[in-house]
Amino acid sequence: MRLLLTSAGVRNARIHDALLALLGRPVADCTALCIPTAMYGHPYAGPGENAWRFVSGRSEQPMTELGWKSVGLLELTALPSIDADRWIPLVREADVLLVSGGDALYLYHWMRESGFVDLLPSLTDTVYVGMSAGSMVTTPRIGADFVGWRPPAGGDDSTLGLVDFSIFPHLDHEMLPENTMADAERWAAGIKGPSYAIDDETAITVVDGTVEVVSDGHWRHFPG
Repeated sequence: MRLLLTSAGVRNARIHDALLALLGRPVADCTALCIPTAMYGHPYAGPGENAWRFVSGRSEQPMTELGWKSVGLLELTALPSIDADRWIPLVREADVLLVSGGDALYLYHWMRESGFVDLLPSLTDTVYVGMSAGSMVTTPRIGADFVGWRPPAGGDDSTLGLVDFSIFPHLDHEMLPENTMADAERWAAGIKGPSYAIDDETAITVVDGTVEVVSDGHWRHFPG
């Protein structure tokens, strides 16, 4: 699996070019599945209008509206109630997974409950495009600052661990006064491992373990 981990979607030409490099062909030749699940676990992201905007391609975080050959919807919370053969082929056949922001632990919980996480090792040709929580869920842990929703059985801030670093998104966002560089430094000290703070004009690509930062904004790497 090739990863494009963004803070706020494919917001600029540099991130778009990185996406094309991961795809290896035009966007118009690729099929996508969008996964809005994380939004439902966040008090400000969904359900309702914001979830609809993401799915319909009318949000301020470009993901589904990039000109894909087709876009399907995969809602992880529904998967445990239907037969696996109704959705697993869709995931295997998709060229791209578009995973929205919201609550990372809620997303992680439903990735496991649905069985979606069990497919990930086999998706070697798939491009995973994450936004905010959709990016954070691929990391080993999100840090206490980003813990909101908690699973019924409890747990810590651990997530998938597909990559070996953590992500602090929306750095210095004008609507998030708690996301300053000083806040990121304090968060990184608690992670006790490598991490990145990225703003909304920045993304991180991961291909075969090679990490590259793609940015028209500002970011910082914390070695841990």
